[in-house]
Amino acid sequence: MTTHAAQFSERSPLYRLHDDAQLGRFADSCIVTTYGHADERQTAAQCGLLDLSNLARVGFRGAAAAAYLEAHGYELPKAANLAVSQADGGHVLRLSQTEYLLLGSLLDAGARISQDEAAWVPDDSANYLLPRQDSHAWLLLSGQESAAVMAKLCGVDLRPESFPAGSVAQTSAARINVIIANLPQAELPCLHILCDRASAHYLWGALLDAMEEFAGQPVGLDALL
Repeated sequence: MTTHAAQFSERSPLYRLHDDAQLGRFADSCIVTTYGHADERQTAAQCGLLDLSNLARVGFRGAAAAAYLEAHGYELPKAANLAVSQADGGHVLRLSQTEYLLLGSLLDAGARISQDEAAWVPDDSANYLLPRQDSHAWLLLSGQESAAVMAKLCGVDLRPESFPAGSVAQTSAARINVIIANLPQAELPCLHILCDRASAHYLWGALLDAMEEFAGQPVGLDALL
């Protein structure tokens, strides 16, 4: 049975751009598994773009947020604008002294993040839930040429020697606000880019245009796992 994005209530803001791709079920939604290119794994290693907007993410803010997250088993960055990858494949980004952004793992389709978001109950502590699923789109730019691609769109030097693994930048790319995190997957260079959902179409197009010089193409999940 063919999977269609329209079958799900939760859809990426880019789902209409994936008509020619093969989709697979992904938690309560779907994700592109392949575009049918000859060798998407090689493309991902060189210059690939994946839509992760259906993967769970959530934020927490407040003086008590760190203690809350540590009590739930998360390892936290020591300072703002740093990220720590978790044992389950997820990531925690520290955006300020008291604000954290949690990115779900591809290995469990974001199940841990979704469960922790659903289990959160407001109390008297200074710890506030920040839903990010409907506010931010999430793209993954992979490959050896990812920093060169971003050099066309962003004023921050994202080369590994200047922006090592675990670095986070809150900046602009293609003239829109973005959060960029250098979070390699094993040996594969990966820049995770989050932007306002309303700007997702624009940023997707801008990235594809910048990638053309490096023979970059969209890729599916199968190219990463």
